[in-house]
Amino acid sequence: MKTIRLTVAQALIKFLDHQYVEFDGKITKFVEGIWGIFGHGNVLGLGQALEQDSGELILRQGRNEQGMAHAAIGFAKQNLRKKIYACTSSVGPGAANMVTAAATATANRIPVLFLPGDTFATRQPDPVLQQMEQFHDLTLSTNDAFRAVSKYWDRISRPEQLMTACINAMRVLTDPADTGAVTLCLPQDVQGEAYDYPDYFFQKRIHRIERTPPTEAMLNQAVELIKAKKKPLLICGGGVRYSEAAEHLKAFAQAFNIPFAETQAGKSAVISDYDLNVGGVGETGCLSANLLAKEADLIIGVGTRYTDFTTSSKWIFQNPDVTYLNINAARFDAYKLDGVQVTADAKETLEKLTALLQPTGYSAQWGNRITEVKKLFAEELERVYHATYTGKGFVPEVDDRLDHETVFEEFIKLTGSSMTQSRVLGILNETLDNNAVIVGAAGSLPGDLQRTWQSKGENTYHLEYGYSCMGYEINAALGVKIAQPEREVYALLGDGSYMMLHSELVTSIQEHKKINIVLFDNMTNGCINNLEIGHGMDSFGTEFRFRDPKTNQLSGGFVPVDFAMNAASYGCKTYKVTTEEELYAALADAKKQTVSTLIDVKVLPKTMVHGYGSWWHVGMAEVSEKATVQQAYEELQQRKAQARRY
Repeated sequence: MKTIRLTVAQALIKFLDHQYVEFDGKITKFVEGIWGIFGHGNVLGLGQALEQDSGELILRQGRNEQGMAHAAIGFAKQNLRKKIYACTSSVGPGAANMVTAAATATANRIPVLFLPGDTFATRQPDPVLQQMEQFHDLTLSTNDAFRAVSKYWDRISRPEQLMTACINAMRVLTDPADTGAVTLCLPQDVQGEAYDYPDYFFQKRIHRIERTPPTEAMLNQAVELIKAKKKPLLICGGGVRYSEAAEHLKAFAQAFNIPFAETQAGKSAVISDYDLNVGGVGETGCLSANLLAKEADLIIGVGTRYTDFTTSSKWIFQNPDVTYLNINAARFDAYKLDGVQVTADAKETLEKLTALLQPTGYSAQWGNRITEVKKLFAEELERVYHATYTGKGFVPEVDDRLDHETVFEEFIKLTGSSMTQSRVLGILNETLDNNAVIVGAAGSLPGDLQRTWQSKGENTYHLEYGYSCMGYEINAALGVKIAQPEREVYALLGDGSYMMLHSELVTSIQEHKKINIVLFDNMTNGCINNLEIGHGMDSFGTEFRFRDPKTNQLSGGFVPVDFAMNAASYGCKTYKVTTEEELYAALADAKKQTVSTLIDVKVLPKTMVHGYGSWWHVGMAEVSEKATVQQAYEELQQRKAQARRY
């Protein structure tokens, strides 16, 4: 047996550089590179290994460990999980910063390899700088926090353990049913230890991403269920995109006249104006999809996790005879809502179901209903996309419990802007190139986008809504740009998310990877402000206001921030927008730029698009001194009684 004497870190880098995936016969390099911020816990181990011989791996320098990991998630998601980046940090706070990103990756089923430095395996010195000492268990470190958010977790306390750990890491990272964050903790002393590794550990290794076929029994049960139903509704989840099954979904829908709705992860697998695409469904769903969802007697979920937003907290599917057919590579998801399970690849299943169902002559009995609801939605979309505030009210409905007029006048006086959020989205949807990618994650924008955004190109809608992590947007947009440099990429986010985390905006300048940021500044955490007021509370702790010295409450004037000036200091081309004309001009000029851009748009708070016959189950106070909170609690109990129990 031939061996190669390498340190653990050197062996890890050499191994990662030789990993490939095969999907539908196409072989591609799996690990493109490593995002890193070096500290004492990794610079002399992994850092030395990368300096000595990084092979074809690209090192990208992050500014914040969570931010760079979000970029890695955005890269892998836009590559449909066929390519990844690893992320390395030092021990202690650097590692802790990545825990949120690891949770984001796992919640969204996106493969990312985390390589945090760790404390000394030998415990000499002990404690080392940034070590978390737990008196009852000296084996614990900050990296144990990754256990709860990783699909696979391991600690390399001896050099020979690296081999089985790496193989298991690849097993999980390339598994469509069980992928997510993988964490290999690397004690800083072990990183530098040498071992005689067998040369076959470093051979080119090709991991096949398999299309698990459905069994005959699964298919037969699915066919019989569909035949027994009159009004089936497909739900296009993220699994449709990752399986690259969009054309098969369209063919299935067309063959049997079955409409399909979209989840956040599934949106843009098929363009929005496709005749059977009825748009986003659930709590942040649109008018057309939610109307059909309440009537459907069969829900065919394809690659969806059935989150509470997709099902409107298990409430939106109200037909008393409704049943569920779940097509999912993950058995865990296939079992949800007590549905009939087809645990298999989406493309394989749709193809086989079409062939089996066609000879029966089956056709859904929606009649003209699909056309009717799409017409209603088109009219509603025209209305909200052109909603303006004239001083005498806001065109889209505003919850009558919102004191919007007073806030509007205060905001306009401070900023000079009376632009509404929905109108800005209308202009963006009209103006952006058909193949441009929009990136979002948190706040009111994901809801408005799923309800109204019209995807004109495939895989152009990139929303992280499994974890809804504030600060994902800008950093992930850089990952998307690295994945597809030929496309214009736009991060759409609020002022709250921008202030939460935008670290890799600087990295986009460093890497010459232009991204565009459209920042909706309403000086408020708007969706949560609406949530509390809509459930009987006053505005409390969600608007960005100065502290009033008389009351000691955050009830003073709005806190103004010049975000354009901030981004300009990084080297971005920036724009300040308070009118439609300025927005059109900024968007046109941003397309001409070669550096990252930021458009600081001042938008009236409380002008997002509201729900369409949906409901969201949130925790509420059972007792309260306020009659409005009591009323909201009673309303919640009524809706809860109508929801499916499991």
